[in-house]
Amino acid sequence: MALDDILKQVPIDDIAAKLGVSPDVAKEAVEQGGAVLLGGLAKNASTAEGSSAIENALKRHEGRTGAAKVDDIDQTDGGKIVSHILGDDEQKVTQKLTESKETAGIDFGKLLPILAPIVMGLIANATKDKSAKSAPAESQSGGGGIGDVIGGILGGGSTGGGGIGDILGGLLGGGSSSGGGGIGDILGGLLGGKK
Repeated sequence: MALDDILKQVPIDDIAAKLGVSPDVAKEAVEQGGAVLLGGLAKNASTAEGSSAIENALKRHEGRTGAAKVDDIDQTDGGKIVSHILGDDEQKVTQKLTESKETAGIDFGKLLPILAPIVMGLIANATKDKSAKSAPAESQSGGGGIGDVIGGILGGGSTGGGGIGDILGGLLGGGSSSGGGGIGDILGGLLGGKK
């Protein structure tokens, strides 16, 4: 699973229409928003408590996939997911994303609650598939199951590079288009690399 899997599940054109931007800007915003959510989930999954909370949340999202329209997505639930993932940094992160030059005009405070249920559904289904293909269920509760799945998405999976890891790397200051500081510092802090 990689970035393309998330993009296929998201109604880019409907998001563009709802937010009053072009589909290209909406796609860029979905990529950035998805990367931020996955980065936050990866950080949360790095602790036993966080991993357990994610596992419980994923159970509620099993079997869910993308939506054809924004109105089909439970944005109230999405808002709760975003709050859990980003915690106290939610406002700072959404503000920095909203100020990004590449996604001018996107209100990430509105976009992230649309993306969050889709991302959780994809991870829930990927985790379920992974569990079904590997060892018996009893041995799945420990270990890095969730972290492995999220890490695979962040890394673009084993098929073809690119993916969300590259976008997240760019947001964190690895790309030449970013001006350093700003969102990279906030996301770095979210991912445990505080400066």
